[in-house]
Amino acid sequence: MIKNRVKELRARFDLTQGELAEKVGVTRQTIVALEKGSYTPSLLLAMNLGEVFGLPIEEIFSKEDD
Repeated sequence: MIKNRVKELRARFDLTQGELAEKVGVTRQTIVALEKGSYTPSLLLAMNLGEVFGLPIEEIFSKEDD
């Protein structure tokens, strides 16, 4: 399972789900699913999120311990 900090970072950058979706080239529904943890992003989406937030992927996504 992969956990992420997308919701936290989106709030810190004062972005709506729709604004973030537009910046990374996905639908708002994809951002909703990502924040809920029900969607595992592609590598390209993870890299795009890293660019928007100015962070390496490893600081946004982490492997959840079982």
